[in-house]
Parts: sequence; structure tokens; C-alpha cells
Amino acid sequence: MFKRLLVATERVDFCDAPVLTALKIAEQNDAQLSILHVLESETTKDRRFVKHFRTGEEIVASSEYEETVKKEIHKSCAGVLGSGVPYKIKVTPGFPWKEILRQARKDKTDLIVLGPHTERAKEMGVVRVKGKVGSTVQGVIMHERCPVMIANRSIPAEKLKFKKIVVGTDFSESCKSALFFAIKLAQEYDSIIFIFHMAPVPPSPRYSQADYDKDIDRLKNKLEELCKFIPPEIEHEFNIWGGALPHLEIIKCVGKKDADLIVMGSHTEENAGKWYVGSAVERVSYRSNCPVVVITDPNVLLAMN
Repeated sequence: MFKRLLVATERVDFCDAPVLTALKIAEQNDAQLSILHVLESETTKDRRFVKHFRTGEEIVASSEYEETVKKEIHKSCAGVLGSGVPYKIKVTPGFPWKEILRQARKDKTDLIVLGPHTERAKEMGVVRVKGKVGSTVQGVIMHERCPVMIANRSIPAEKLKFKKIVVGTDFSESCKSALFFAIKLAQEYDSIIFIFHMAPVPPSPRYSQADYDKDIDRLKNKLEELCKFIPPEIEHEFNIWGGALPHLEIIKCVGKKDADLIVMGSHTEENAGKWYVGSAVERVSYRSNCPVVVITDPNVLLAMN
């Protein structure tokens, strides 16, 4: 299903979670792997001035320096990159999300693998305070049409066979696209699909148990209608319960089902041709122990046939 993967890595000195995840997926799918490292810059005005990965001093990004970084990445990842997966390493200055898009379109990538946030964001405390994905992930999802996988930590190869898939839905069009993508995965990997919806519980004393039961019945009917899109040969079930924070309930569902993958729609509104990442997607991606695939454009599913 995946034949051309692109993974962006920030690290030069060791093989990080996105690279390890992408490598295992490439190995299982006989796919080609592109590893992209965008040189870190202290200024947004001229991205040619970058921070040296060893000394931290500002230098001009020459072709010689790019080659040095490329060799260092190869050296750091040599132990895992010797697995027989065809790969290439690209090092370039620029804005990270723009360079990721440029490389993805050049390679005709069918899956982009990213970490949820940057090292700089962690150093500044943005991740700890906000618990959201970084601007690079935001930029890629806003402008790219192919599926984007967010890998928060290294995952055992066995869990990357995607045998149990949770699809979070709020019945929006992008969430329906996420279900269709999960169906394609299930057909490829013989997976079980768990569709989850959180019923919002209003914090009002006037909201009674009878009101809750009525809402649950109504939403169950909607989930049953949604399940009609799933071919009968694919094992599936839907889960629904009440809560206040969708991202926490999705993660709870993943834990209960021991799921290997979460698939979510970008849960966004299209505005001037751009897609904006919803808060539930951000918070799930940041907290999840398994990879999260974000689907933005339903037309991408046609391209993967």
C-alpha cells in the first residue's frame, strides 16, 4: 500500500522515532524511503545561515556542510538502515514544512512521517504548556494532500502491522475520509476497525440521564449508518460513550482495544484552499503511544488505488 515514504528528522546525532517508524513501515511494505533533514536556522530572514549541529555557532550552509550532515545522519542510523530498505538522505536549508512539501511532491510520496513537535519547541516549553503539535506538522497538514503519520515514540515492528485500528469520528467529511483510509488499511493488513465517537455531556444540572440515553441512541444510529460503508468481510465494531474531552476519550479507547494505529480526519474547515488542524487531532498526536495518521483530502484515496 505504501511504496514511497518520506520521513523528516531533526536529529543528526541519533536515529529518532519518526525515522525508526518509517524504516519499519518501509521494510514491511517493500517501499522506498527518503530521509529529509532541514538545517536549523536562527533567523527567518535568510535560511542560508544555520546552526552548526555540533558547536551551535551560526554558519553559512555550504554544500560541503550539507554533505557532512548527511554523512553524520548515515553514521547515526547505519545500524538500522542496513536492513535492505532502499533509502536516500537529503539535507537542505529552508523552512521545514516547505522543504518537506517540496520533497514529498518531487518523490510522489504516499505517506509522510513526522514527529509531533520540534526540539526547539520542547526547549521553549511550548509543548509542555500547550500539548499541541508543532508548526512544521501544522504547515504540512495545511498544505499537503497525502496522509501524514505522526510518530511520537519508537514502536515495535509487530505493532506497525496495524492489526487494530481506531478511527475517531465526529461524522464530518474529513472523518469519513479517515474511515475510508482505515478500510483500505484493513483490506491490506487484515485489520479490525474500531470506530469511536465521544458523546459530549453538557455540564448542566438540567441534562438528565434520560437526555443522555436519548443522545446515545441517536448517535448509535448514526454510527450504524457509518458502518454500512465498511465491507462485510472486514471485522469492525463501534464504540460510544460520554465525556468532555475528545482526545482523552480516544486515547482511552485505544488503550482498551490495545490498538496499533489511530486514524483521524483533520477535523477542519476548508478556507481559501487550506486545511486547519483540529485541537483533538493535535492533542491525540501529542499524547498517543501509537502512531496517528491524519487524513485531510478525500481525493488522496483515489490516488492510492
